[in-house]
Amino acid sequence: MGRLIYNLLLPLGFLFFLPGLLVKFRRRGGWKSTYGERFARFRKRKDELLACRGAIWIHAVSVGETVVALSMIRRYHQRFPERKFVLSTTTTTGQDVARSKCPENTAVIFCPIDFPWMVRKTLRLLCPSQLVIFETEIWPNLISIAAKKKIPVTLVNARMSDRSARGYRRFGKLFFAPLLRKFSLILTQSQSDMERFLLVSPDANVKLGGNMKFDQQLPELPEENLFHGYFGSAPENVIMLGASTHPGEEELLADCFISLREKFPALKLVLVPRHAERGVDIAVMLEKKGLEFCRRSVDNLPGNPVDVLLADTTGEMLQLMNGADIVIMGKSFAGHDEGHNLIEPALLGKPVVTGHVLRNFRYILKVLSENNAVFCCGDAELPDVLAPLISSAELRETQGKKALSAISCHRGAIDRAIDALESLKA
Repeated sequence: MGRLIYNLLLPLGFLFFLPGLLVKFRRRGGWKSTYGERFARFRKRKDELLACRGAIWIHAVSVGETVVALSMIRRYHQRFPERKFVLSTTTTTGQDVARSKCPENTAVIFCPIDFPWMVRKTLRLLCPSQLVIFETEIWPNLISIAAKKKIPVTLVNARMSDRSARGYRRFGKLFFAPLLRKFSLILTQSQSDMERFLLVSPDANVKLGGNMKFDQQLPELPEENLFHGYFGSAPENVIMLGASTHPGEEELLADCFISLREKFPALKLVLVPRHAERGVDIAVMLEKKGLEFCRRSVDNLPGNPVDVLLADTTGEMLQLMNGADIVIMGKSFAGHDEGHNLIEPALLGKPVVTGHVLRNFRYILKVLSENNAVFCCGDAELPDVLAPLISSAELRETQGKKALSAISCHRGAIDRAIDALESLKA
């Protein structure tokens, strides 16, 4: 009954959200040339995908999940070189990352929209041996149809917020409880996530798997610091980077930068918005504040060093973080409290600054906090927290090492997931 209601409402929901999707498609960068695959149009790639029959289909929604999925695929190849994979994403930016970084024996596609006929068409073409879904992508038709075809369906690196758990429980008996039971296995990031899944669906096969993001392997990064072309190569420069920022945070960081620059004239700021299409609005804000800046997406290298780099691009986050001295993680200030992944700057050995509450990354924040490896503060406290880091290279190095050490102690989730997936094949 729950799925019947879902399928009756799905076309209406699709029509309601379609205008916004079209705007995002137009404004957001990434890979777009095969976007017709979202509507199960694979005609030009049919022979290529027929050769992938029997592969493990892994689905990740956007950039963050795709990076982790690629880490799992690389490790899977190390242990089982004969395995083939299909990696799907939902967003164009995730697709771009997948296509540029996927290993051999991996085909990359857009995941079809969750209309039953689109899902069936894709499953007939791929005939996957398993379907592995990352984190929170719970699409009823994809899961139900695959399970009906006796394809093992696993949710890995799964997480569920308190708010989601309350919503799921409200419709649990009718919809979410039976849907979660259709997973062959759900591997959660933390004990709390496991408990929330079991509250929603007590009979689901839920186990603690650990957070795969701790297992991320950093790719080789260019030795050249790309910031030198914007800020110059003066050794006294200190670069603070706002990573994956959201509305309101860019202005907060710009104001913080202006106040700190009076005491630290060699300070530089890099803003990396979560959604690159917001670059125009952020540029207007920087102009109003009288800051000399460059937009990486449209400007050539400046003739003279600037104060601020607006890195409104995609797929460059690791390289940008690697060149920074301090990383301030977005979606945790200016009224935002969901947070972003703190593991990448920690793996790079960078001192990390974030807000007090990260609803989507509580366990990672807990791990770093217990090891005094992260700085948490509110909007008003940000300048006071940053000042000691700006003034002391030794403190920055010490905190970066603490962050790396804290993360390294929690590895192993990818191998546990691979072991579980292989047991489902037996």
